[in-house]
Amino acid sequence: MRRTTSRILRGIALVSTLALGATACGGSDDDSDTKAVSAADVKAALDKGGDITVWAWEPTLKTVAADFQKKYPKVKVNLVSERSGDKHYTALSNAISAGKGVPDVAQVEYFALGQYSLTKGLTDLAPYGADKLASKYTPGPWNAVSDGDKVYGLPMDSGPMALFYNKTVFDKYKIAVPTTWDEYLDAARKIHKADPKAYIANDAGDAGFTTSMLWQAGSRPYKVDGTKVGINFDDAGAKKFETVWQKLIDEKLLAPINGWTDDWYKGLGDGTIATLATGAWMPANFETGVPGAKGQWRAAALPAWTAGDKASAENGGSSLAVPELAKNKALAYAFTEYANAGAGVTTRVSEGAFPATKAELESADFQSKKFDYFDGQEANKIFAESAANVASDWSYLPFQPYANSIFNDTVGKAYVSSTTLAEGLKAWQDASVKYGEEQGFTIEK
Repeated sequence: MRRTTSRILRGIALVSTLALGATACGGSDDDSDTKAVSAADVKAALDKGGDITVWAWEPTLKTVAADFQKKYPKVKVNLVSERSGDKHYTALSNAISAGKGVPDVAQVEYFALGQYSLTKGLTDLAPYGADKLASKYTPGPWNAVSDGDKVYGLPMDSGPMALFYNKTVFDKYKIAVPTTWDEYLDAARKIHKADPKAYIANDAGDAGFTTSMLWQAGSRPYKVDGTKVGINFDDAGAKKFETVWQKLIDEKLLAPINGWTDDWYKGLGDGTIATLATGAWMPANFETGVPGAKGQWRAAALPAWTAGDKASAENGGSSLAVPELAKNKALAYAFTEYANAGAGVTTRVSEGAFPATKAELESADFQSKKFDYFDGQEANKIFAESAANVASDWSYLPFQPYANSIFNDTVGKAYVSSTTLAEGLKAWQDASVKYGEEQGFTIEK
């Protein structure tokens, strides 16, 4: 999968606003639907059969759905996969708001889960047995889908970060692969000095990348406790990121190219862009998008903010969740568990998905896989170590899709004007606080 930088429209957030208003004003707290559902109940639903509709764009689910139907021939899985990103969330939010046409299972990226779980748009899967599955997953993804004793989805994949680098470029200029971000800054200077048309990376301002970098640096800008929210980018971790990245911006060491564009693919292919810090799901995109650079690229651990520190972060990844208005929750849960904790995981990994499950990440077969694109490198060893070193205490805002949508109007200005990153982050903080207050959240100063 690739990371989707959300630009969700205000109208989608309004769905959350309406539901939040009902909750804040003393809406129903009826927990009658959260009673324990036994494994026997789920098996009975599978034996009885029925139809479920799954909204998900992840391509490996096509095979998973077919295998699931073979195993349970009385079940029909209607996979709707033509939408992703904004269109997917718009359709999901509109269906929930209208109270009709809601799927039984929906793919929801980790950063967007809070928007739906807080407003009671998702089923708590703990009563179905999901709470017994925590040990199966790495800390980052499990933290993203759980809230105390509630579980709002099962992790489908993960995006532990790594540094992908063009070995040909680094060898050409005799530059060592950076192990710290200070070394990364020095490498950026050397590359650009050797070839003014070459850059260590592209970065035109991206919300997902920025939050991932803050995560790795130890910044925890978001504090979330139900409808109580704290937003503060003025901490030591944020300053680490600001210091290094501001120098990269000021010294014009970053290619002003947006990701997932033709220019971006071209830069990755011709050596103009020498590194890419992103999620472990990236290799498949190299193979399909930059085939001409096969053998030139390698993977390495993400540079550390302090020498010797192993801390990493997630970038991307999503879950399968069961909407509260799903018509057949038992069958929906059965499919979700099969796909993300059962036999479907093996199928998905074999087709190129990056797992969130410890068993697959730690298996000898997975770690010893040789990547032809990376000249035979066993890159999964690096990715698995990164996954194990992701801190589990990161939180996204319950209105993160909206916050991400205003990133370019705040932090993004630091990339194209005299605005500093520190000023941009403060503007992002202020705008997010203002929006949160308007939507009825209690903003803790």
